Amino acid sequence: MTADAPHDTPPELVQLLTPEGERVEHPDYDIELTAEEVRSLYRDLVLVRRIDKEAVALQRQGELGLWASLLGQEAAQVGSGRALTDADMAFPTYREHGVAWCRGVDPVTLLGLFRGVSHGGWDPKEHNFHLYTIVIGSQTLHAVGYAMGIQRDGVEGAAIVYFGDGATSQGDVNESFIWASVFNAPVVFFCQNNQWAISEPIERQSRIPLYKRASGFGFPGIRVDGNDVFACLAVTRKALQHAREGQGPTLIEAFTYRMGAHTTSDDPTRYRLASELEAWKLKDPIERVKAYLHKNRLADQDFFAAIDAEADALAKDLRQRCLAMPDPRPEAIFEHVYATRHGLPEEEREQFMAYLGGFER
Repeated sequence: MTADAPHDTPPELVQLLTPEGERVEHPDYDIELTAEEVRSLYRDLVLVRRIDKEAVALQRQGELGLWASLLGQEAAQVGSGRALTDADMAFPTYREHGVAWCRGVDPVTLLGLFRGVSHGGWDPKEHNFHLYTIVIGSQTLHAVGYAMGIQRDGVEGAAIVYFGDGATSQGDVNESFIWASVFNAPVVFFCQNNQWAISEPIERQSRIPLYKRASGFGFPGIRVDGNDVFACLAVTRKALQHAREGQGPTLIEAFTYRMGAHTTSDDPTRYRLASELEAWKLKDPIERVKAYLHKNRLADQDFFAAIDAEADALAKDLRQRCLAMPDPRPEAIFEHVYATRHGLPEEEREQFMAYLGGFER
């Protein structure tokens, strides 16, 4: 599966849909999609971006404490998310709102985390989508452990774990590569290389393309156009199938760009050029699918208008439900720390409630 072999192999970047909306073939990662499937992918991309836009607005208005935007990374997340089966488990960072959408997680539960009214938000088992992870790279170890569990249970399924280019410098990520390789774990490492680890460019993270690191650990790596939803779907689907068949891990480097700030507390104008941003706007993941639908007469203006109207309605509903979320009871933070009763959090709860009781209501 490596795109790194000489001469007669496919080009370094797997791409099935150009920025101009032209369909191209690839000998190893071609995919057949019906008109309805393409329209469905377009709908996913538009709705996910609209959710993200509304969340940013809510944060700017003081309704969320923080938000990590996925703007520009919709194709990487939707393409990989739609490649998952019900038997697969996904391990996200804190930016995988598009994957959450594909796994059926209600977007308002994501907002609950950043609004500070939820300590988790959803049941990972219900959606086969783990909780958001703030600690950079630690979810890769969780994913490998889960994959080894699948392996030992003898069930068909795989794990996929998401992380950014900056996380590849973390020890946890490299340790997870070692374990996955040695134990041939059914896991897909999905790195969204959005070019910036907060304010550090990719050239300060690695001297070689990130996907080539996989060969040093003994498993294949591939670089895919992260703004091409068709290619992300095809590459991830194949990597997951290989994992389920016992062929071990794969590293996918989705080559994309973070169009917004790292989080809403960040100012990207301090460390990157406006010309870089403008160049990447020409590779927009939504516009290329829209162009493809237009050129092939697979959708008309009524379709696009209906999707836009659905996106606005979704954003309105999301805002209303976000503002209506009740604040949790102060003592709720001590609940669910352990699966069963435990003396330490109960003692801390009593101390905390006594402290709160000292204030006038």
